[in-house]
Amino acid sequence: MIRKFLRRVFRRDDASLSHAPATIPVARHGIRRERVSPGARRTCEALQQAGHKAYVVGGAVRDLIAGIEPKDYDIATDATPEQVRGLFRRARIIGRRFQIVHVMQGGETLEVSTFRAAHDAHTAKDEHGRVLRDNVFGSIAEDAARRDFTVNALYYDPASETVIDYHHGVADLQQKTLRMIGEPTLRYREDPVRMLRAVRLSAKLGLTLDPAVRAPIREMADLMQNVPAARVFDEMLKLLFSGHAVECVKRLREDGLHHGLLPLLDVILEQPLGEKFVLLALAGTDARVKAGKSLSPGYLFATLLWHEVLAAWELRKARGDVPIPALYEAMEDVLNQQGEKLAITRRIVGDIKDIWALQPRFEKRAGKSPYRLLELPRFRAGYDFLLLRAESGEIDMEISTWWHDFQNADPDGREALLIADSGPKKRRRRVRGKKAAGEGDPLAGAASEG
Repeated sequence: MIRKFLRRVFRRDDASLSHAPATIPVARHGIRRERVSPGARRTCEALQQAGHKAYVVGGAVRDLIAGIEPKDYDIATDATPEQVRGLFRRARIIGRRFQIVHVMQGGETLEVSTFRAAHDAHTAKDEHGRVLRDNVFGSIAEDAARRDFTVNALYYDPASETVIDYHHGVADLQQKTLRMIGEPTLRYREDPVRMLRAVRLSAKLGLTLDPAVRAPIREMADLMQNVPAARVFDEMLKLLFSGHAVECVKRLREDGLHHGLLPLLDVILEQPLGEKFVLLALAGTDARVKAGKSLSPGYLFATLLWHEVLAAWELRKARGDVPIPALYEAMEDVLNQQGEKLAITRRIVGDIKDIWALQPRFEKRAGKSPYRLLELPRFRAGYDFLLLRAESGEIDMEISTWWHDFQNADPDGREALLIADSGPKKRRRRVRGKKAAGEGDPLAGAASEG
């Protein structure tokens, strides 16, 4: 504790103290307090009434200026985590690398963080420069200098309706430019995930990467190998569910981030048969985001990895393996390989397997099999996946059309479809020496088989 105190007293951070911030009025940034969520307003108000500074910060401010409805709100304050927790009945401290407080306001969960200090020679880093521990508090100026991009270093005060801007983030946002705070190479080494974030934000906001931000990405992409798999997975979900997944993938290719950065993207972009399939899936996901519909990580990851599974499955069948066990073996192999780089949760893995395992069952369109398939909880996800396969040209469109008709037909119509599809009945071979219920002499069956 004494060391931390001395570091705060004697730290000199020229980048954060070199200029005073701009205080931008509502007439320029356009954020009225009514546009801010009630929970964020109440949290800032409670902190300010207790004598602390408190601002809505980061992505929420950026999105509001850009005319986008924020998904969540973060609060930055000079209060310590313990002080924040003491002010709210429903609050808990979380985090290791840097402690933050989750404050629950009605149905909202606000992430409240204490202003962070600038990095110095004592900051714990790995051999590649990635920051490992970061529990040192600082001033608002240091906190702003610590943030990654200028458009994320914006602090909004709901009480005065002003934006505090240390790094010309409002101007960059209005000029459609994504700039880094500090030297990009150093900032990427501190946190390689910033390379992914640059691509996602530029696609989401329609921004052009500043040349200094873009230039190092291609040669530094290998640093992603040192990022914990759970963080890569979280950032991947944000990218794919941003509503701009197609554009994000396009930009990842342009900047060379798909090679070695994420095994998933290598799979997507280097299989010609799978590329159309995946881009159709991403376009569908973007449409659902824009329409405010629910999203399934399991379904999306099932589409991303399907052609890898398909290739492994075909290889096993070609060497004579039994088809269904071969499919399950291919599924396990692909998921285990991806799990080394992406910490896909067990629940999502279960959803992925369910969708894949249903695909061979869609080929059975006679007898009771179609009826049983309709009753399964994952039928809809499996059927949507089947449509995607047909639309991409992987399977005959006739199969998806049949299942569409079967779902929407009345009982007589379904029966007619089954009869039309099943064709002439084949005589079932009877096992010798066993008598079927209700039948006569088993020798009669044996004679008919001869």
